[in-house]
Amino acid sequence: MGFRISIEIVDLSKLETILAGEPAYRAKQAREAVFGSLIDDWSQARELPENLRQKLAAECSLDINAEIFHSKDGASAKALITLADGAKIETVLMRHGSRPRASLAFQAGRNTVCVSSQVGCPMGCAFCATGKMGFKRNLSADEIAEQVLLFARILKKEGRRVDNVVFMGMGEPFLNYANVMAAVKILNDQRGLNIGGRHISISTCGVVEGIEKLVDEPIQVNLAISLHAPNDALRSKLMPINAKYPLKKPVETIAHYIERTNRRVMLEYIMIDKVNDSDDCARELADLVKTRLSPKLAFVNLIRYNPTGEFLASPPERVKAFKDILMKAGVETTERYRFGRQIKAACGQLAAKS
Repeated sequence: MGFRISIEIVDLSKLETILAGEPAYRAKQAREAVFGSLIDDWSQARELPENLRQKLAAECSLDINAEIFHSKDGASAKALITLADGAKIETVLMRHGSRPRASLAFQAGRNTVCVSSQVGCPMGCAFCATGKMGFKRNLSADEIAEQVLLFARILKKEGRRVDNVVFMGMGEPFLNYANVMAAVKILNDQRGLNIGGRHISISTCGVVEGIEKLVDEPIQVNLAISLHAPNDALRSKLMPINAKYPLKKPVETIAHYIERTNRRVMLEYIMIDKVNDSDDCARELADLVKTRLSPKLAFVNLIRYNPTGEFLASPPERVKAFKDILMKAGVETTERYRFGRQIKAACGQLAAKS
């Protein structure tokens, strides 16, 4: 079910221009008001003089249309955002631990926002709805950060906050590296949303240059790689990127990343019925992790496929058998909860259809 609302979102691209003639600290105050206090009207920015508040209200549009879709269980919400140039992107809020316990009392759990980094995606993965859109353009740092800001303002009304951010929405983050990392700095800013680096995760299809750059970043975000196959033959059928970056390249780069940072890496693996979910695939994947990576610092996250076209999801018993093989081989394995299926907001389903 969806409904259209008017959400206050600052046009940050205009903010610095408007404040160009003001003392430098005014820009700092304005951004703190937007990302720290989460104001939804410039009149609420009391630290700014009234004439400046009026100027910002007149010249810096705070208004965009966002269509919000809520799942029936209340565990997730998808926002369809229209950008200034008419392009559309999707972002998702996932409420962890919000389902009732036996006492019928709801637990106030964590809130994770899944953000997009591009309009469309150039990667063309066979199982992904976004890839079928093709690539339109990169998002700016502000356009990325504002996706989190949208849900932060909604959660504020509930007395809650955004706890985690994952770059697992539309687009390949490492093909928009500079803007993604600039957005991370905005999200991480202690005077603003104050989301710790360990609570921000970036998922890549295997763009090795991006992984190499991430090694030296001062903000220690989490790294995930969309693996989805344990060998080149199968991965090439599912992910065209494998032609440019055969499996050996991202695996070697991840091994180097682990060696340099001593940080964990998540290997994402979508379970597709009778495609990549066989016992042989599980054994091959276990061997890859144990011999070419580190079983202590690389772990597998299994994701039941959310149908977007020709494929079907692996049945639960097949996922369990696959997981058991990995675990018995000594590879830590988790299984992702399937958020957002009712509102087409689950993994691989974001397509920005108006």
